[in-house]
Amino acid sequence: MPSLPEPLLDLIAVLNKLPGIGPRSAERIALHLVQTDPALAQRLSRSVLEARQRICACSTCGGLTESDPCRICDDARRDTSIICVVERATDILTIEKAGSFRGRYHVLGGRISPTNAIGPEDLRIAELEKRLASEPGKEVVLALGSDVEGDATSFYLAKRLTAEVRVTRIAHGLPAGAGLDFADEVTLSRALEGRREIQ
Repeated sequence: MPSLPEPLLDLIAVLNKLPGIGPRSAERIALHLVQTDPALAQRLSRSVLEARQRICACSTCGGLTESDPCRICDDARRDTSIICVVERATDILTIEKAGSFRGRYHVLGGRISPTNAIGPEDLRIAELEKRLASEPGKEVVLALGSDVEGDATSFYLAKRLTAEVRVTRIAHGLPAGAGLDFADEVTLSRALEGRREIQ
């Protein structure tokens, strides 16, 4: 079988680095792009470059934005007394899709991970403390993962921030529409611990 041309192999290699795109998907996308209308390929390349140049991190929360501060931080209708702490900027998008949180956000930029040499000083914790000093809040909601690193980061933040504000954590439990037979022991245990009265 003849080998693919070098530019096509380069394109496949780059696409394969994107999240959720494996070698086969990268190859299919690359083959489609080199055979598609040149105007579409040019538009795609322009869109990627423009988005990369124009999108930046909000200086207040760390979320993705085109203007600084971002629309969420600049929205006077948001509850400034509640800050939801997330690991990545994309986590804000996930929570916003649910449509039930009306406070503000703070992106940590990761989580404490001794195995990856990431300590508290590598995260945006100092920036969070500065925000709490300048915009007094009532509550910090920790919306971090429920794995070992997420738990360690949450416990660290709770100890460090408790003197300043009330620190809560999002509930962990069963996903909507799922049965008990799909739940592991840890998830089921946390669902039971986080139970509340039916109203």
